[in-house]
Amino acid sequence: MKVAPPSWNNKLYFGDNLTILREHVPDESVDLIYLDPPFNSQATYNVLFGEKNGTKSQAQITAFEDTWEWGSEAEATLHDVILDRPGRLADFLQALKGVLKTSNMMAYLVMMTPRLLELHSVLKSTGSLYLHCDPTASHYLKLLMDIIFDPRNFRNEITWKRRVGMSSAVHDSNRFGVCTDILLFYAKSIDAPFNVQYNKNSADYQDYIRTRFTMVDDSGRRFQATSLVNPAYRPNLIYEYKGYRSPPNGWMITKEKMEQWDREGRLYFPRDKEGRIRRKSFADELKGMPVQNLWSDIAEINSQAKERLGYPTQKPETLLERIINASSNEGDLVLDPFCGCGTTINVAERLHRRWIGVDITHLAIALIKNRLQDTFGPELSPYEVIGDPKDLTSAKALAEQDKYQFEWWALSLVDARPAQDKKKGADSGIDGYINFFDDGSGKAKKIVVQVKGGHITVSQIRDLKAVVDREKAVIGAFVTLEPPTKPMKDEALTAGYYSPEHLAKQHTAPKIQILTIAELLSGAQLRYPRMLVTTHKQAPRKYKERGPKQGDLYRDK
Repeated sequence: MKVAPPSWNNKLYFGDNLTILREHVPDESVDLIYLDPPFNSQATYNVLFGEKNGTKSQAQITAFEDTWEWGSEAEATLHDVILDRPGRLADFLQALKGVLKTSNMMAYLVMMTPRLLELHSVLKSTGSLYLHCDPTASHYLKLLMDIIFDPRNFRNEITWKRRVGMSSAVHDSNRFGVCTDILLFYAKSIDAPFNVQYNKNSADYQDYIRTRFTMVDDSGRRFQATSLVNPAYRPNLIYEYKGYRSPPNGWMITKEKMEQWDREGRLYFPRDKEGRIRRKSFADELKGMPVQNLWSDIAEINSQAKERLGYPTQKPETLLERIINASSNEGDLVLDPFCGCGTTINVAERLHRRWIGVDITHLAIALIKNRLQDTFGPELSPYEVIGDPKDLTSAKALAEQDKYQFEWWALSLVDARPAQDKKKGADSGIDGYINFFDDGSGKAKKIVVQVKGGHITVSQIRDLKAVVDREKAVIGAFVTLEPPTKPMKDEALTAGYYSPEHLAKQHTAPKIQILTIAELLSGAQLRYPRMLVTTHKQAPRKYKERGPKQGDLYRDK
């Protein structure tokens, strides 16, 4: 059994979440898990359910490629699960394969199974899990979750209406449009806590307030006049108050309480003394409508949203706020094993939870690090990044293992954004770029970045000079594993210097800069005026405001 370490920092892991869950996350240590596993639900059904007989394609996830395909890895995983988990789970998977064959859907379910088993293990007995999916796979996942978590621990199937779906262009002509996602909510046991959530913004609640709370007092507060008549006969509560006779059964409150409410302006006195005094129930004192399992009040992130970072599967922070507030408390540990652009982590941080994030791409890790810094600044809690190269040897190993992951990681060392999010086709001579402002013109300046993990030559510096000119960039950065030769350094010097027109001389920087991975790991930096960098779309700055445990407020700067 994995044992928790004596001290804790928040953790951001690079790597396969299955390995990390097995080797690094202690058993029964996590209070809440949210996961949104990548899956290509937009693929046609013959792609999702068609049988795959080849073994060339490995079941894997890479940045922005939301699909798992059948191959030798999926076959081996299925074999291991059947051997390790004889009984209902093995029977279910074998029966499922008889129906789904070697389709992408079967590969997806097989690869999810050991991960869900590990997630169940790391949850505390009082923990909860929310699995985000869509109607394409939700029914299969529900059966799988019932076996792993026990049907008695199923709490809700939540339907999130993520899109209004008003346009006819959002669906095929031969079916109704799809505008919902599914969240499967399970607890580890009956002891898992739950904090009821309320919604004041729903249309139903606003209609309720508008139709029931029709009166307004002198201070402008909307209220409903509710009865103070006691349903049972209470002779000790029969008394006259300010000329208003008692109901036959008596009032619901004592005379002292009546006087207190009078002083507080909580009583409604009808003009006719024959009428009854009633209580003012103020609309602004209600918590709102208890949230049900249909979430239609949280919109997906639109193109104008401040929190939008350009990550294609990014979820709105309000969605995670509801989940984290409902199923955890301050100081609890929240885990997202497919953390993507880090929405779960960001929300957990500002709601004063501890957190663990896992992703298999350095692109996501770099985005999360920038998002956390942009959002919280000096208020950011300490955290560790685990699994990324920390020295030259591990950097070389990453370059040999996966050149694209190496490229994304190397770009993060100079705070550059990848030029392309998917694996490249033709090489444009640009691996990444940096935008910055160094004057009041409002026009961004550009730096282009090339990353080289193999053999380097002077001709590559000449090529970079040409790319800088072609792209109208002001600086070209050449990031390399190998140390540069003297001819390369000399060639870089011939490019001259970039001198910002409105800045002092100390901001002058070489137009072509060569930086080795070893230098960057030792703290070296790319030279350019760092007045305002806009490489990554910045998350809005927010401040933590200490308040009641379930009522912390956050405001934009």
